[in-house]
Amino acid sequence: MDRLSPTAQKPPETNALDSTKRKVRPTVTQLSWLSRGLEQAGGKLPLFDHFGQRYDSRTIQSCIAQGWAEPWFKNPIKPDWLVCRLTAEGRALAEAGEALAEEGSEDADGHQQREARIRDLVDDIFR
Repeated sequence: MDRLSPTAQKPPETNALDSTKRKVRPTVTQLSWLSRGLEQAGGKLPLFDHFGQRYDSRTIQSCIAQGWAEPWFKNPIKPDWLVCRLTAEGRALAEAGEALAEEGSEDADGHQQREARIRDLVDDIFR
């Protein structure tokens, strides 16, 4: 019963080199999370956003999988909290996003403008 029908097509084999050539584009949330690590000693990435909400674990795990962040140490008080820091690649990505976002922010509290600018520029970084 597990046999393929004679007309079924096999999925194309993927080449390991193809995945390394393709640039993965970060989401706005990922880029925002990574850029917050630029402000911290050792590139420590925050557990909570500007509004006090915990970052989604999928965002953190995705950044780790892409090589933009790495686990730093285990939190003995809260073992389910993953404390991470920027990698060299993550730092370069965050700095590129910051540089482009700061070009458009002009007022003192610029946070909302900066976030909007990051959203607008995510596509531009990978073109």
